[in-house]
Amino acid sequence: MTLSQKTLLIVNIIGGILVLGSYVFGLVSNPGRGMELWGNLPEAIRPVYTASMFAAAAGYFFFLYHLVFRANANTFKLPFGLPFYTVHIVFMMILVPSAIWMSLTFAYIDAPSVWMWALVRVTLFTVGVGSALLVAILMSLKATSPGQFWWPSVAGATVFTFHTLVLDATVWPIYFH
Repeated sequence: MTLSQKTLLIVNIIGGILVLGSYVFGLVSNPGRGMELWGNLPEAIRPVYTASMFAAAAGYFFFLYHLVFRANANTFKLPFGLPFYTVHIVFMMILVPSAIWMSLTFAYIDAPSVWMWALVRVTLFTVGVGSALLVAILMSLKATSPGQFWWPSVAGATVFTFHTLVLDATVWPIYFH
């Protein structure tokens, strides 16, 4: 494991704590209001959405495992010659907005405004774009990664991207109001 891979793991440990902590903080500081986060998303869609959340979380661990423990950071090649630590920036695009979306959404519910709604949307869209970039990065690694775990990481990233870009950034806002 290279230094870049070790720092990627640290970024994810700290970021993961911040994301999970923000969820706990959001729900504890807004007791009994968790269901408001669904907005007007139809009850029939919620079980699919919930299952997708768990599949996306599992997928996250597949591609994180691959990048930290399986990918060869020394032969890592991205378009334009970007180095391995570029992946750190992409993960930050996912983790930082993920840690603030719930607080922003409760703030929007409490005091709706066009600007706050735009901020919630941009936050969700940033996570989705970061997820899509990870799929592209993983796709580009086929030649430099051990093959036996490359495809599960790409599949996991694809499921994660479906959830964050399609469900969170596109479907949820349509139904929220």
